[in-house]
Amino acid sequence: MPGPQSAKKRQREAARKDHAKDKEAKREERKAQKGSRAPGEEGEDPDLAGIVPGPQPKPEGEEDWVVPPAVAPR
Repeated sequence: MPGPQSAKKRQREAARKDHAKDKEAKREERKAQKGSRAPGEEGEDPDLAGIVPGPQPKPEGEEDWVVPPAVAPR
């Protein structure tokens, strides 16, 4: 038969249960928000919307910048 619980252990167990309840409440809240969000366009990732593939324009002020030639090691 187990011995008596210490006060610290009871506090730890209570804190663990409170944390689990908070986590479950947040989980339910996210689940409810997920259903109410407006769906994006089908097949288009909102993070990539508007990105044009190919060479990108040079930053302003660097149009005449030239890459120095590589120096061969000795």
